[in-house]
Amino acid sequence: MPNASPSSDSTVRPLVSGKMLLTYAILMLGSIAFVIPFYFALNASLKTSAEVAAGDFITPVREPNFSNYPRSLAPDKMNFWPALANTTVITTLTVIGQIISCSLVGFGFARFSFRGKTILFIIMISTMMLPAQVTMVPVFVLFKSLGMVDTFWPLIIPAWLASPFFVFMFRQFFSQIPEELIEAARIDGCSNWRIYWQFMLPLSGPVIAIVAIYTFLGTWNDFLGPLIYLNSPENRTIALALNSFRGQYGTSDAHLLMAASVVTMLPCVILFFAMQKYFVESVAQSGMK
Repeated sequence: MPNASPSSDSTVRPLVSGKMLLTYAILMLGSIAFVIPFYFALNASLKTSAEVAAGDFITPVREPNFSNYPRSLAPDKMNFWPALANTTVITTLTVIGQIISCSLVGFGFARFSFRGKTILFIIMISTMMLPAQVTMVPVFVLFKSLGMVDTFWPLIIPAWLASPFFVFMFRQFFSQIPEELIEAARIDGCSNWRIYWQFMLPLSGPVIAIVAIYTFLGTWNDFLGPLIYLNSPENRTIALALNSFRGQYGTSDAHLLMAASVVTMLPCVILFFAMQKYFVESVAQSGMK
């Protein structure tokens, strides 16, 4: 019997190609670039005032000074807890409003046929090209005429009027659901509201997750909106409280400022790691489960 030998046209493929190595290298460099500022803030938040004043942000801390955190959140510094309560109320109502309003509008564009639907959808999408600075003054005048300045309403009400980008996401997802399933629900006696509430929303978990993540991050870190509409110190959000801390104590107490910054960004980091699987699923999903 002739000895077995591999065919002449067979080739041995490397386990990791050069293109894949280059991709991993670029991703690692990008990850390091994004982690460096967080490392500087975390490292400085555990050091003394003298070390931070000397510009020592790189050397790892030897004796962590955890007392910086309660000191930075004290009422005489940042007044953290009232600002946290205000930010939590605004963010929660904003996230709920975006999910409900955007899913309703997306459901209407995806599952209803009416005259002018395409034109209305194009007009809605085209509003994304309008800079927010263009409507900033008219919207402020509107809320001022309604007596809502220095209240939370100007920061909450716009979220209940739907966002074009999130409406587009819901519309694309709802359009992928087979029409046969919708017709079967209607044959069983389901109204349009029941189809939306008990059938479409439970299926759109990944889209709801990504809308919640983006809305939470945008609202939690929003500085311009609260700066325009909130004047009273008791109505400050975390972003305004942190800016006030920076203005009053940024030079002499930079280590406390870094501690307050770490605490402020911590909920965003926790939320992302807790819901990152839904984020990846919403991007990679091309059909129904």
